[in-house]
Amino acid sequence: MKIRYLHTMVRVLDLDRSMEFFRLLGLEETRRVENDKGRFTLVFMAPPDQPECPVELTWNWDGDDGLPSDSRHFGHLAYRVENIYEMCQKLMDAGVTINRPPRDGHMAFVRSPDNISIEILQEGEHLPPQEPWASMGNTGHW
Repeated sequence: MKIRYLHTMVRVLDLDRSMEFFRLLGLEETRRVENDKGRFTLVFMAPPDQPECPVELTWNWDGDDGLPSDSRHFGHLAYRVENIYEMCQKLMDAGVTINRPPRDGHMAFVRSPDNISIEILQEGEHLPPQEPWASMGNTGHW
């Protein structure tokens, strides 16, 4: 089963200050997403010679009271897979809790043994909803 690294996400309190820090490391902005409805900005930054290895800076416009106390400023690692249902079943069969099931045929979240949040995304178009995923609720937080 193919798997492809996508990005690492971190939540930030001050987007400009965080971007300045990553620029000091030599990273450049490669992409930006402004989400008015969700009231957040995503800035992807990567080394000039490694645009395929970005860090995603997530800045919530209305603040983020949980930072840094809830230790979720490190958000997640993200991977794209050929079949999200097969991957989630494989993980579940191995005893991994599916924290956010792929109800939409597109996105799921699990946790590593060290409690690192891992986002799994479907390659290409969303798969049609199917059971048991379509009716499965969230477990814990992701």
